Amino acid sequence: MPGLFFARCVFTPLAIIAQPVPAQPGIAGLAFQGAIMRRQLTFGLTLMLALAALVLPPWLAWREAERQAFDAETALTLGYARDVLHRTDETGRQALAGIQALVHSGLPPCSNGARELMREIDLTSTYLQAIGYVRDGVMVCSSMTGAPVPLGAMSFRTSRDVEFYLDVPIRTTYGHPLLAMAKDGYAVLIHRDLPLDIWTDVPDVSLAMMHLERRRTSVQRGHIDPAWLDRLGKETGATFSDGRYLVTITRSQHFLTAAIAATPISHLNARTREIAMRLVPAGLFAGLAAAAAVLLLARQQLSLVSSLRVGLRRNQFFLEYQPLIDLRSGHCVGVEALLRWRDGAGELVSPDIFIPVAESSGLIGKLTERVIELVCNDAGHFLASHPGFHVAINLSPADLRSTAIVGMLDRMMARSGALPSNVIVEITERGFVDKEKAREVIAALHARGIEVAIDDFGTGYSSLSYLESLDLDFLKIDRSFIESIGTGAPTSQVVSHIIGMAHNLELRMIAEGVENHEQAAFLRVRGVGYAQGWLFGHPGRFEHAANLHRAALESRARCLPQPTHAGPEAEPGQGG
Repeated sequence: MPGLFFARCVFTPLAIIAQPVPAQPGIAGLAFQGAIMRRQLTFGLTLMLALAALVLPPWLAWREAERQAFDAETALTLGYARDVLHRTDETGRQALAGIQALVHSGLPPCSNGARELMREIDLTSTYLQAIGYVRDGVMVCSSMTGAPVPLGAMSFRTSRDVEFYLDVPIRTTYGHPLLAMAKDGYAVLIHRDLPLDIWTDVPDVSLAMMHLERRRTSVQRGHIDPAWLDRLGKETGATFSDGRYLVTITRSQHFLTAAIAATPISHLNARTREIAMRLVPAGLFAGLAAAAAVLLLARQQLSLVSSLRVGLRRNQFFLEYQPLIDLRSGHCVGVEALLRWRDGAGELVSPDIFIPVAESSGLIGKLTERVIELVCNDAGHFLASHPGFHVAINLSPADLRSTAIVGMLDRMMARSGALPSNVIVEITERGFVDKEKAREVIAALHARGIEVAIDDFGTGYSSLSYLESLDLDFLKIDRSFIESIGTGAPTSQVVSHIIGMAHNLELRMIAEGVENHEQAAFLRVRGVGYAQGWLFGHPGRFEHAANLHRAALESRARCLPQPTHAGPEAEPGQGG
């Protein structure tokens, strides 16, 4: 079933987009071709995103398996290296301490007292096999009884005058080879395997103690590459893979030595596979779910785009009008036109859903054109006879890319008889991304007497720069700031700053989302001229706002002296 769902998500949009494109003449044909190309591009990007969503989680799961396996194997090899280092450091400490005890005792070499001290050092040392006096490469007397012990050829001497004999030519009773360390005429015998005599739960582990000055091992088991020391540098430790082994090196803090532990890379690979068997299936399932979600959203997006086109053809869009109130007089002086969509099933689709889809699909210009057409149908006659009443029309960022919107408004006014004073356009901060083009459109609007408001002020990132660089008429204070009035919230102080800035820039102000009398009074006292919100009326039919305006005119007429002769209807000044 998941596979069937995934296939349906992939191939249904593909079938839609892969349909042959019929020949279309002229400009309409070019627009049609452009729409098809945009849909194909959208599908291609969506498919790439779905593939990334499908592949990325399993890949991340595999990388996580590699990381966990590497960490586990590193901890294992580090434990081995530290164990070897501890044994070697303790051996070196006991050897040097025993030699110093003999040197500082002042006893003649090989005297009874010296032999007794040698036996005492031997018995109290856990890592030393014997200690004795050396002359000409031979241990002539020692803590052991018996004949002198030849040490064999010296392997190397350190900068601290410690001589190493790595192959003493005798064997112990149990066959363990011995090595010798000599200094100041005395030497100790050590089992060569003793520093490496640690238990490992991984077979084929290589262990060694390497002298850093001579770059050679003093004790070793398994394969050790001297070139590994290059990775240590001056650090206290290093862990790496050379392609064949996972290697850990740790430096001694007391001697010029370093312990090395290395495990074959096959152990790391086996542990990676073991962990991946647990993680990758979960990642694959997550990838399938993510890819299916992406494709489902894409399918819905394509479906919504098609529904938008159908909605435009079938006139499913309509306007609701929210009254705008003059805070000084309390009269309704205008409305904001709000686009609504009731789809074929009779359900209302939120503008928060269909507006972004219209913008991304290139249909937003058609929606703006439909808004202007609906305003003309709903309010054109009323506007023509009421020059003091205005309708605010929201423009999208796409509408500011050319002066085509100016031509639309010209045609609306010519058809309805409305005046430029009857129209205000509202533009969000996103619409000002291309300031030069926006400035050109605003100038064309102003040339006709149409005023411009910046909508949702304060919610973007460049509000002040827009106010300073563009010739605007109104500033609409966003509802999020109005809601904080009287609450004591930190944003409640922002409203006063916005109002003060608007006064300094000589901008008239409209407050959005006014819901109570306290907010209205706060704004009125501070010189905000206009407001809209549920306190004054919900969005509804245009006739409701028109009746409010007529009532305001009648109320004003009753307060004026009666003329001695009949005259035309008196109108208030331009309502912002």
